[in-house]
Amino acid sequence: MEDKQIIELYNKREETAIEKTAEKYGKYCFGIASNILHSYEDSEECVSDTWLRAWNAIPPTVPKYLKVFLGKITRNLSFDKYRAKTTLSRGGGQFAVVLDELAEVVADSCDVEKQFEQKELMGAINTYLKRLPERECNIFVRRYFYADDTSKIAKLYEIKESNVLMILSRTRKKLHTFLKEEDFI
Repeated sequence: MEDKQIIELYNKREETAIEKTAEKYGKYCFGIASNILHSYEDSEECVSDTWLRAWNAIPPTVPKYLKVFLGKITRNLSFDKYRAKTTLSRGGGQFAVVLDELAEVVADSCDVEKQFEQKELMGAINTYLKRLPERECNIFVRRYFYADDTSKIAKLYEIKESNVLMILSRTRKKLHTFLKEEDFI
């Protein structure tokens, strides 16, 4: 079923919308949750919560890209669940590693007063990513949006894991420079 048809089911408030969404994007959303949580049960819970959030958001929201919309919901729910279950000081899990890698570039800020600045920062990061070669951009997004393990990324792109680590390191350094030029750092 096409995304437009699924969104139309949400707009009509037909419960089959959730069923069709789960059929088409269940594995995708579970993969995102699993990369962050490393727990089958927690991942299943986040995916179920994703369907509920989508049901509550559509309408009034009409996502341009349903897959990205659902992925973002799943990712945010998974990070929230991860934060609730553990703290960075305890270590462990890809989420902590991913945050540590990005910490040198972008400081974490949960202050409500800084939401506007965070939106501007995200816009700048997106601008930076659009300038990257496709493979570098995809590797960066897989690591820092989907929290994919570097060995998984290496297999996907048929390169050595050390190459993935080098690409990520160089990309972070370039991002740091870009953010300095844009006065974010």
